[in-house]
Amino acid sequence: MKYDEKVLDTLSREELIELLGIYSKNWLAMDGFWFQSVERKLGMDEAMFHDVEIWKRFTVTEAKRIKAFLKLDEHPGLEGLAKALQLRFYGNINDDTIEIAADPQTGRETLIYTMVDCRVQTARARKGLEFHPCKPVGIEEYGGFGRTIDDRIQCRCVSCYPEITDASCCCKWEFWID
Repeated sequence: MKYDEKVLDTLSREELIELLGIYSKNWLAMDGFWFQSVERKLGMDEAMFHDVEIWKRFTVTEAKRIKAFLKLDEHPGLEGLAKALQLRFYGNINDDTIEIAADPQTGRETLIYTMVDCRVQTARARKGLEFHPCKPVGIEEYGGFGRTIDDRIQCRCVSCYPEITDASCCCKWEFWID
């Protein structure tokens, strides 16, 4: 039997969407496996150091590729960021929301990205592990992603473990243009 046909060319739209979900879950599992390996051997502080360093680079790579895929211009603003956030690797496997509105205090337009349910924290809880202290990673991940989509975009953490200020979600991030 020959296997020279590209199998992806034979899959239906539904099968490709299902496969994308599988790929996303596999990627997230790999991310968790390496983190837990370092955590077990060297401790949480060392694992967090490497996690931050990896996300500094990965988030830029991911954002550049998504920006190119979407054919966004140099400064696509918060609307471009909203489109790009939806296409992140875990965007199709986590429960999240994106809202763009005027900030009632400053009057400036802001984008609020809320991770309602996070597979990482759910998996750690299921395994009896302490929650991932993801705020330092998120600062690099979300801030770097936003700046790569549009270098005018600023980001701040609204709520993220271990500093939860909104118990209705896993984390929440605010973006705006300076």
